Amino acid sequence: MVIDEHTSALRGAGLRVTRPRLAVLQAVDAHPHSDTETILAGVRELLDGVSRQAVYDVLRALTDVGLLRRIQPSGHVSLYETRVTDNHHHLVCRYCDKVIDVDCAVGPAPCLTAADDHGFVIDEAEVVYWGVCPDCAVSGS
Repeated sequence: MVIDEHTSALRGAGLRVTRPRLAVLQAVDAHPHSDTETILAGVRELLDGVSRQAVYDVLRALTDVGLLRRIQPSGHVSLYETRVTDNHHHLVCRYCDKVIDVDCAVGPAPCLTAADDHGFVIDEAEVVYWGVCPDCAVSGS
């Protein structure tokens, strides 16, 4: 059951299990790559009357402990996802803004081999591929 997984994840991250935190995780699970407004709407379907500030606070707390990943493709608002256990990348459609996960296929720890690391100890890579999704390509958007 997803609630049990979220409960364990919250406890494992040292956070109290609260209804708003569970609702945010459920909303992001249901709609990966969602913006705050979409998440807020999803949370309000589960918890009537939850405040906007409460959702913002939960998003920040869950991102800080690594239970959510926040991405912000250039020119877009922040988007959230629960896929945090790997270093994957994203495809973004230039027309409809659809975002799709893309597994990384290069390097011993995915895509972490830079041509020149300039002395950095690299622990994460973020790549965004831009293009046109199949639906927009067919419709000529």
